[in-house]
Amino acid sequence: MRHQVKGYRLNKSMGHRTSMRKTMIKQLFEHEKIQTTLAKAKSIQPDAEKLITLARNAQKGDDILKMNARRQAAASLGNNSGEIVKKLFDDIAPRFATRKGGYTRLLKLGPRLGDNAEMVLLELVSE
Repeated sequence: MRHQVKGYRLNKSMGHRTSMRKTMIKQLFEHEKIQTTLAKAKSIQPDAEKLITLARNAQKGDDILKMNARRQAAASLGNNSGEIVKKLFDDIAPRFATRKGGYTRLLKLGPRLGDNAEMVLLELVSE
Protein backbone atom coordinates (compact mmCIF):
# COMPACT_ATOMS: atom_id res chain seq x y z
CA MET A 1 0.00 0.00 0.00
CA ARG A 2 1.20 3.49 -0.86
CA HIS A 3 -0.36 5.42 2.01
CA GLN A 4 0.94 9.00 2.07
CA VAL A 5 3.66 8.26 -0.47
CA LYS A 6 3.84 11.06 -3.00
CA GLY A 7 5.75 11.41 -6.22
CA TYR A 8 6.67 9.19 -9.13
CA ARG A 9 9.54 6.69 -8.94
CA LEU A 10 9.96 6.56 -12.74
CA ASN A 11 11.87 3.27 -12.48
CA LYS A 12 15.07 5.13 -11.54
CA SER A 13 17.28 5.31 -8.48
CA MET A 14 16.78 8.17 -6.03
CA GLY A 15 19.88 10.11 -7.08
CA HIS A 16 19.12 9.81 -10.78
CA ARG A 17 15.51 10.80 -10.17
CA THR A 18 16.34 13.94 -8.18
CA SER A 19 19.04 15.11 -10.58
CA MET A 20 16.72 14.53 -13.55
CA ARG A 21 13.96 16.56 -11.88
CA LYS A 22 16.30 19.46 -11.11
CA THR A 23 17.65 19.46 -14.66
CA MET A 24 14.19 19.35 -16.22
CA ILE A 25 12.90 22.18 -14.01
CA LYS A 26 15.93 24.29 -14.94
CA GLN A 27 15.28 23.58 -18.62
CA LEU A 28 11.62 24.50 -18.19
CA PHE A 29 12.50 27.86 -16.67
CA GLU A 30 15.22 28.51 -19.23
CA HIS A 31 13.26 27.65 -22.39
CA GLU A 32 9.74 28.13 -20.91
CA LYS A 33 8.62 24.86 -22.51
CA ILE A 34 9.96 21.33 -22.75
CA GLN A 35 8.88 18.18 -24.55
CA THR A 36 8.95 15.07 -22.38
CA THR A 37 6.93 12.01 -21.39
CA LEU A 38 3.70 12.38 -19.48
CA ALA A 39 5.01 10.67 -16.34
CA LYS A 40 8.11 12.88 -16.14
CA ALA A 41 6.06 16.02 -16.76
CA LYS A 42 3.60 15.10 -14.01
CA SER A 43 6.48 14.44 -11.63
CA ILE A 44 8.11 17.87 -12.09
CA GLN A 45 5.00 20.01 -12.50
CA PRO A 46 4.24 20.47 -8.75
CA ASP A 47 7.87 21.32 -7.94
CA ALA A 48 8.04 23.92 -10.72
CA GLU A 49 4.80 25.53 -9.59
CA LYS A 50 6.00 25.68 -5.97
CA LEU A 51 9.17 27.48 -7.08
CA ILE A 52 7.13 30.00 -9.08
CA THR A 53 4.89 30.57 -6.05
CA LEU A 54 7.96 31.07 -3.86
CA ALA A 55 9.32 33.67 -6.27
CA ARG A 56 5.94 35.37 -6.64
CA ASN A 57 5.37 35.66 -2.88
CA ALA A 58 8.90 36.98 -2.34
CA GLN A 59 8.14 40.06 -4.41
CA LYS A 60 5.83 41.40 -1.70
CA GLY A 61 8.35 40.99 1.12
CA ASP A 62 11.33 42.95 2.36
CA ASP A 63 14.94 42.48 1.25
CA ILE A 64 15.67 39.71 3.77
CA LEU A 65 12.66 37.69 2.62
CA LYS A 66 13.64 38.15 -1.04
CA MET A 67 17.20 36.99 -0.41
CA ASN A 68 16.01 34.00 1.61
CA ALA A 69 13.60 32.99 -1.16
CA ARG A 70 16.37 33.23 -3.78
CA ARG A 71 18.59 31.01 -1.62
CA GLN A 72 15.79 28.47 -1.19
CA ALA A 73 15.20 28.37 -4.94
CA ALA A 74 18.93 28.01 -5.65
CA ALA A 75 19.18 25.20 -3.10
CA SER A 76 16.31 23.27 -4.63
CA LEU A 77 17.63 23.72 -8.20
CA GLY A 78 21.20 22.71 -7.37
CA ASN A 79 24.61 23.93 -8.49
CA ASN A 80 25.15 26.51 -11.23
CA SER A 81 21.55 27.73 -11.14
CA GLY A 82 22.31 31.44 -10.69
CA GLU A 83 21.06 32.58 -14.08
CA ILE A 84 17.95 30.41 -13.81
CA VAL A 85 17.10 31.80 -10.36
CA LYS A 86 17.63 35.34 -11.65
CA LYS A 87 15.28 34.67 -14.58
CA LEU A 88 12.73 33.03 -12.27
CA PHE A 89 12.60 35.99 -9.88
CA ASP A 90 13.03 38.83 -12.39
CA ASP A 91 11.11 37.62 -15.47
CA ILE A 92 8.82 34.69 -14.70
CA ALA A 93 7.42 35.57 -11.26
CA PRO A 94 6.26 39.12 -12.15
CA ARG A 95 4.33 37.63 -15.07
CA PHE A 96 2.22 35.60 -12.64
CA ALA A 97 1.76 38.31 -9.99
CA THR A 98 -2.05 38.28 -10.25
CA ARG A 99 -2.50 34.57 -10.96
CA LYS A 100 -3.35 32.36 -7.98
CA GLY A 101 -1.96 29.12 -9.38
CA GLY A 102 -1.81 26.90 -12.45
CA TYR A 103 1.35 28.37 -13.93
CA THR A 104 2.08 25.40 -16.19
CA ARG A 105 0.13 23.58 -18.89
CA LEU A 106 0.40 20.07 -20.33
CA LEU A 107 -0.39 19.63 -24.02
CA LYS A 108 -0.52 16.04 -25.25
CA LEU A 109 1.45 15.40 -28.43
CA GLY A 110 0.68 11.74 -29.02
CA PRO A 111 2.84 8.61 -28.69
CA ARG A 112 6.58 8.55 -29.33
CA LEU A 113 7.56 6.45 -32.33
CA GLY A 114 10.25 4.32 -30.68
CA ASP A 115 8.50 3.00 -27.57
CA ASN A 116 4.94 4.39 -27.84
CA ALA A 117 5.37 6.51 -24.69
CA GLU A 118 2.84 9.32 -24.32
CA MET A 119 4.61 12.61 -25.10
CA VAL A 120 3.53 16.01 -23.80
CA LEU A 121 4.62 19.63 -24.07
CA LEU A 122 5.03 21.16 -20.61
CA GLU A 123 4.98 24.93 -20.88
CA LEU A 124 4.52 28.00 -18.77
CA VAL A 125 1.14 29.65 -19.24
CA SER A 126 1.53 32.93 -21.11
CA GLU A 127 -0.27 35.88 -19.58
